[in-house]
Amino acid sequence: MWALIQNENMKIFRRIGTWTMIALLMVIVIAGGIIEKVTSKDDQANWKTSLQQQTQQMEQSLKDGHVPKMMVETIKKDIAINQYRIEHDLDPFGHGAWENVVDDAAIVGVVTLFTIIIAGGSVASEFSWGTIKLLLIRPVNRAKILFSKYIATFIFALILLLILFVLSFIVGGALFGFDTLSNPHLSYQAGKVVESNMFIHAIQVYGLACVNLLMMVTFAFMISTIFRSSSLSIGLAIFLMFTGVQVTGILATKFDWAKYILFANVDLTRYIDGVPFVEGMTMTFSVVMLIVYFIVFNGLTWFIFKKRDVAA
Repeated sequence: MWALIQNENMKIFRRIGTWTMIALLMVIVIAGGIIEKVTSKDDQANWKTSLQQQTQQMEQSLKDGHVPKMMVETIKKDIAINQYRIEHDLDPFGHGAWENVVDDAAIVGVVTLFTIIIAGGSVASEFSWGTIKLLLIRPVNRAKILFSKYIATFIFALILLLILFVLSFIVGGALFGFDTLSNPHLSYQAGKVVESNMFIHAIQVYGLACVNLLMMVTFAFMISTIFRSSSLSIGLAIFLMFTGVQVTGILATKFDWAKYILFANVDLTRYIDGVPFVEGMTMTFSVVMLIVYFIVFNGLTWFIFKKRDVAA
């Protein structure tokens, strides 16, 4: 099995496109840090006054009823955190290594995009190039061949995530300093503000962000295997990655069954801040739904690949 995984890794890292994606990721992290440094305000001596004004505006918006129903809990969270910062003298504009790491968690979306490209072509390219026949003449069953491709895809994703995490920390420290390492992260849970360690929070954010990566890459891998088309698998997965949450959000305002849609459950970071996608949803519910989708995606992939006459 390990030999098969090594073979798939060599296929991935022999491509110029793979190294281009790694280079692009590094450029995005460095450029993002520089832009943040250039555009950030140095003078935040009156940050308490600024937060007080912001809080008053949000409270007035809630009182006047001008806030959409789906945004009410988010606004309440922001008000509570602002008040906590003012009471405990915690400057919200302090930026350092860990803050940069957490901010760059948004770039996990880029890692997902790059991994979808790898997953989308993993099986489909074997058919288009005709090399699938060479794989199947080996004394190894199809399940192992498919599993090696799946694991190699996520090894690639893990390498990108490590590069993102470490480089974000280095860039953040180099540009903003390491003097904010002891600053706590503030979250909103069960109606109150809670402090937590920034390193643990960063690990948690990246880990939860990877849930979407896992599901979308598994989906792309399934489409690649079923339809044997890399363009279809990559295009459909990317389209859903960018539009799925927005469409589900619209449906959630009118239909309670929207909570069963995959995209209502992929963002588990919502449970850290206490603002679920649909009222009444819990972390346990979302995890169960994700497990169901994961089993279905992989089940279809394995079943069709093993039953189809792939050598034809």
